[in-house]
Amino acid sequence: MTTTLPSANSQLYWEIKGTGPAVLLIAGTPGDSGQFDRVAAELAPHRTVITYDRRGTSRSPSIPDWHATSVAEQAGDAAAVLAAAGAGPALVYGTSNGAAVALELALRRPGQVRGTILHELPLLSALADPAPVGAMIGSVIEAGMTTGGPPAALDGFLRFAFGDEVVDGWSPQLRDRMVGNADLVFGVELPAFQAYRPDETALRATRVPVHVVVGAQQAAPFFGEAAAWLADRLGTAVRTWPGAHGPQFTCPADLAAAITALDPA
Repeated sequence: MTTTLPSANSQLYWEIKGTGPAVLLIAGTPGDSGQFDRVAAELAPHRTVITYDRRGTSRSPSIPDWHATSVAEQAGDAAAVLAAAGAGPALVYGTSNGAAVALELALRRPGQVRGTILHELPLLSALADPAPVGAMIGSVIEAGMTTGGPPAALDGFLRFAFGDEVVDGWSPQLRDRMVGNADLVFGVELPAFQAYRPDETALRATRVPVHVVVGAQQAAPFFGEAAAWLADRLGTAVRTWPGAHGPQFTCPADLAAAITALDPA
């Protein structure tokens, strides 16, 4: 089933498929739920899978005069989707910046969450020295802006995150939707997520099980550093999962199996 949900002066496009315990999948930047199509198909025989396009992204209509967001606002949208789905407390999987939304949802709405999986949250605010990472990402974006403006910059950013093979393998529809979010990404989304730092007291106090994971093939060390910071404050250990930053594209069956293993029916 696909539908739209009015939410705080916006509309959210969301999909629900399958049967069984609820699993909510939250995409990273840009937050197009089409990233999870193959994973959702793997999970649907045994799980009720809920996905959505995040606020102002792709099939969730852009909002007039909306110039800023926050991770808390994004978590409120995720909570609204879960409530509309009526699927009960969900296991929530968030990847990249979507992991920030998943974490904030668990901290703010624990009654809606039975467990949270944080996959490669790029928590720059927790790094001992974020400057080199920021400079590296900035150089990728700047090069794209110089050659082709925001769409080229977002294309370069996505290739930096996922690799050329992944981006070149997307359907034309998904690629057009993803790159079509360029103005939103650079004007609204990235400033909010790059400044995000979860409340450490809330992390230590949360009773929702939170699993922190990094891909076995992830070569960028800052993901491991951010994961270790989170795991320390959550009182858990960092898990190693299949793939790198885009397992939803490179190994969807393995990703679905890893999610299911943490949440047996």
